[in-house]
Amino acid sequence: MTQQTPAQLRAQAEADLKPIGQKRIKLLAQLEALDAELRPVLVQAVRMEVPLRRIYELTGVAPNTARAWRKADDTA
Repeated sequence: MTQQTPAQLRAQAEADLKPIGQKRIKLLAQLEALDAELRPVLVQAVRMEVPLRRIYELTGVAPNTARAWRKADDTA
């Protein structure tokens, strides 16, 4: 069994990261698109006094994020 050089170890580490990293990048882009679609609906739900806890249960959006989205929408 031969030892690998540090450069070979780094190259292997990069090769291991690449497919998982690319998958993550694609998922983040999908999440961004979903958030753009979700945000106005969520803001309306907050205005209609749907409890923040229920919004979290339905969407996974944290209460602080829901409040921030509502506040940003009110100032826009």
